[in-house]
Amino acid sequence: MKTLTSAAIAAFISMTTTQALAEMQTETVEYKVGDQAFTGYLAWDDQREGKRPGVLVVHEWWGHNKFARSQAEKLAEAGYTAFALDMYGSGKVADHPDTAKKFMEEATSDAQQIKTRFVTAMNILKNHDSVDGDRIAAQGYCFGGAVVLNMARLGVDLDGVVSYHGALGSPIKAEAGAVSAKVQVYTGGADKMVPSDQVAGLVKEMQDAGVDLTLVSFPGVMHSFTNPGADQFAEKYGMPVGYDEDAANRSWQGTMRFYEHIFSE
Repeated sequence: MKTLTSAAIAAFISMTTTQALAEMQTETVEYKVGDQAFTGYLAWDDQREGKRPGVLVVHEWWGHNKFARSQAEKLAEAGYTAFALDMYGSGKVADHPDTAKKFMEEATSDAQQIKTRFVTAMNILKNHDSVDGDRIAAQGYCFGGAVVLNMARLGVDLDGVVSYHGALGSPIKAEAGAVSAKVQVYTGGADKMVPSDQVAGLVKEMQDAGVDLTLVSFPGVMHSFTNPGADQFAEKYGMPVGYDEDAANRSWQGTMRFYEHIFSE
């Protein structure tokens, strides 16, 4: 049996590492909406042949941060091209709840402004070389979960949307025949920011509008259950949030099944 030298082993490790890295491509995208600058993040697998569905990732109220980008990378690993968009503007990433609230209120002060920012990012994703522009979905977390639900309510041309621990009530209401996206919602049963009346209200709203809705509520689970950093926020700022590994994994697995279904139709 031939014995590899240390140099050969090092060369092999270097080669396989390069190959692994070549599969995952990421790109920071600077773009504008009107006169304001925004920063997004694209992730895709360049070893996958042909065009594939695209998924938009809408960040939590903290802004376009590492967590949002990590979700885009997970989607790329699953075979999608993902674009973690920016709803606040370049550099607007909060590390304190008061700042996050300010950024969120600025962004949501005008519903049309939110839609324009979302659609601009969606067009960037659609026009990427790896993407089948006829197969687009969006998923959002916390603030982003509310955004994607409202995009569905407004009739934006999406195959589906997934909301993780997002606010479910909205002054924008789904209307019969206006919603083309299928909707999937994951919420925590102990989420003080999304009480049970919001959950019941969403079910009634979507049912009355004839929307294809799947809703999963995890008993005892708090807000921000998908974010491993939630426990740190809870300790530092006394926020009613908490990471839950089981709920995070189950919601991700459910999302993958959801995408397989809607993109195969």
